[in-house]
Amino acid sequence: MKLIIQIPCLNEEKTLPITLADLPKSIPGVDVIETLVIDDGSTDRTVEVAREHGVNHIVRLTNRKGLAEAFMTGIDACLKLGADIIVNTDGDNQYKGKYIAELINPILEGKADMVIGDRQVDNVPHFSPLKKKLQKLGSWVVRQVSGTDVPDATSGFRAYSREAALRLNVISKFTYTLETIIQAGKNNIAVTHVPVETNDKLRESRLFGSIPAYLKRSIGTIFRIYTMYEPLRVFSLVGGLVFFMGFLISVRFLYFYFFIDGGAGHIQSLILSAVLMLLGFQIGVLGVLADLIAGHRRLTEDTLYRVKKLELSLLDLHGMQNGNARKKKASKPRTRKTRAS
Repeated sequence: MKLIIQIPCLNEEKTLPITLADLPKSIPGVDVIETLVIDDGSTDRTVEVAREHGVNHIVRLTNRKGLAEAFMTGIDACLKLGADIIVNTDGDNQYKGKYIAELINPILEGKADMVIGDRQVDNVPHFSPLKKKLQKLGSWVVRQVSGTDVPDATSGFRAYSREAALRLNVISKFTYTLETIIQAGKNNIAVTHVPVETNDKLRESRLFGSIPAYLKRSIGTIFRIYTMYEPLRVFSLVGGLVFFMGFLISVRFLYFYFFIDGGAGHIQSLILSAVLMLLGFQIGVLGVLADLIAGHRRLTEDTLYRVKKLELSLLDLHGMQNGNARKKKASKPRTRKTRAS
């Protein structure tokens, strides 16, 4: 059983040594523990510090791609390195490394394929009261749209089985935390959570500049991903509301037409109701088309999953062949040629 702990980093030369020192060296049920650092275009000595502290694998992005892309780059690298379990943690030492054993335990026991560390935001001292309320509200929304019971949706302290990692396809450029939970819920990936504790804050978050900016991007991400998986429901709801508004306006016109003044002066209402009802119907038709596209996307995701499995199988086979060749070469007896006199 091979565990790889991946750490996306952006200018973490000061905090990375603390994070690495806090990681466990051995875990019951795990044979090999390795570390992987994804450098997201750092301009400081993050890569050099990682090498100096014995990081097993380093992936460098030439410029800043964003947390979501750095995360997926790490997942892809971990799979190719033969990871059976992948743990994602932050380079600022936000999460306590001692909880990694508890984080991967549901996967080792075969009870889950994706485990999220619940920071229990009420107990995080450096979170403001407003941030705690927003975290809870956001997690509640994600639970509703994903069908999971994750209490801390924005936690980046996570564990993935090899099977779950193969099925991840993050398209957001902002963050992976919300999207992967919704995706897991819609793809019937077994998700659970375990309580964890956080360390003292070493630096400010670089993911967003302000709470309004974070809310704007998070809401957009949730709506976009949910619409990808449930387009017919979303378009039907929007189209139904627009159609109903037009219907109400038409009822108002009919009331004036039959009971008040024969509709004189209310022709604009009739036009508006017709436009809204037609628009609502068109939105519903778009929902049907979007649902057909979503079905095609699910087939594409399944094909991509199979391609990834085949690619990794070929890599494993190639690695085994190279290993056997080296063993044969090492065990082959050497003969000395002697010159006949």
